[in-house]
Amino acid sequence: MKKIIIIGAGAMGSAFAVPCLENKNDVTLVGTHLEDELIKGIKSNNNFHPALKMELPSKLKVEKFEKLSSILESGVDIIVAGVSSIGIEWFVKQIAKDYKKNMPVILLTKGLAIEENELITLSDKIKKLLKEKGHTEINISAIKGPCLAAGLANKMRTGTVIANPDIKETELLKKIISTDYYSTEISDDLTGIELSGAIKNIYSMLIGASEGLSNSKTSKEIQSKYYLNTSASLIHRSISEMVEFVSYYGGKAETVYGLAGLGDLYVSAIGGRNSMMGKYLGEGYLYKDAKEKFMKNITVEGAQLALEIGPKILQDLNPKHFPLMFSMLSTICENKKLQIDW
Repeated sequence: MKKIIIIGAGAMGSAFAVPCLENKNDVTLVGTHLEDELIKGIKSNNNFHPALKMELPSKLKVEKFEKLSSILESGVDIIVAGVSSIGIEWFVKQIAKDYKKNMPVILLTKGLAIEENELITLSDKIKKLLKEKGHTEINISAIKGPCLAAGLANKMRTGTVIANPDIKETELLKKIISTDYYSTEISDDLTGIELSGAIKNIYSMLIGASEGLSNSKTSKEIQSKYYLNTSASLIHRSISEMVEFVSYYGGKAETVYGLAGLGDLYVSAIGGRNSMMGKYLGEGYLYKDAKEKFMKNITVEGAQLALEIGPKILQDLNPKHFPLMFSMLSTICENKKLQIDW
């Protein structure tokens, strides 16, 4: 049994608690400073999570942010980051004082960052921030793959991949969190796993735009019936660009063909917030108009990532090698109509 603390009570962090509990671990879900009302509601309603629309296991301990410091001080075996990408600096600030030598940190968060005009993964950002706090021996793993939170929480058969440069660490974590419905592969390609898991959000918007991009001269009814040819073409081109992107920034090409790349792209493209935004963009809406009109209070991870890394990507990469990526970056960052140079 391990003492696991999950920081961030959103859908994915909360769902991840389910297989952790299944393995008879002692699991505490702690909300961020912005989630006090969410935690209050969960605790007062038999662990019912409003985003997952279900009751979490009764054995799950659920606490407000005010308890975080005392829980960390009392000692934990594994810290799980379930915060959004913009909350990573906040996350490190919370754990830095009580972080012990090589304590496992599991990163559920997907995203990338720009530091000193360099594109880095979130695990690298956490390491950098912890080193600034005086820590030198840091142990971070990432879990990525086609895992929708509600499916995991309801124990649907799910496959993900755990990555850490030390393969022995992934083998240990695999034993701690795997169940008969939550299967985990292992990889030492932490960089490739994180790059794949992040940029698939941008490409899933493109694939979501397939219907509108299929034939602008025909009716929406015909588009909705016969757009799959276009969708397949965009999936093929997206994977090709993802391979080149991951390779350029230091990951392994083969990682893209696995769960964190192709697998996660599939799940994101057939449904979800990124593909929904893509649908509006494919219909001809400008990004800012679509966000305001249809998705005002909904986080679109692919768009957030494009705004975060777009300027750096445009500076680093050759547009001839990444026509889809550059089209989407132009659409989001410059608020231009989506156009593909077929």
